[in-house]
Amino acid sequence: QVQLVESGGGLVQAGGSLRLSCAVSGSIFSINAMGWYRQAPGKQRQLVAAITSGGSTNYADSVKGRFTISRDNAKNTVYLQMHSLIPEDTAVYYCHAVIRTFDYWGQGTQVTVSS
Repeated sequence: QVQLVESGGGLVQAGGSLRLSCAVSGSIFSINAMGWYRQAPGKQRQLVAAITSGGSTNYADSVKGRFTISRDNAKNTVYLQMHSLIPEDTAVYYCHAVIRTFDYWGQGTQVTVSS
């Protein structure tokens, strides 16, 4: 059974930084794309950043230049380094992984940015 376990969320002041981690465990043959989504109260879940197995990245316009996604394939882990956080970044952040053709999600980690 595949599990995605996130860590690193919390409360931070505007302008601060946080680093999210997501470790994938279980019956894994190979992980294709990995990424981070977020969902703010009353809003739809949206893509924040994604990275392919080859290292190609994609970012939402709202986080370009502030967030960096990376992955350690040996550890089956994906990271999201967040800088210059603003209150609008407040949301539950979900880790996502595509393994074979199936989508897997983490339980979510809360990020709160105070003004």
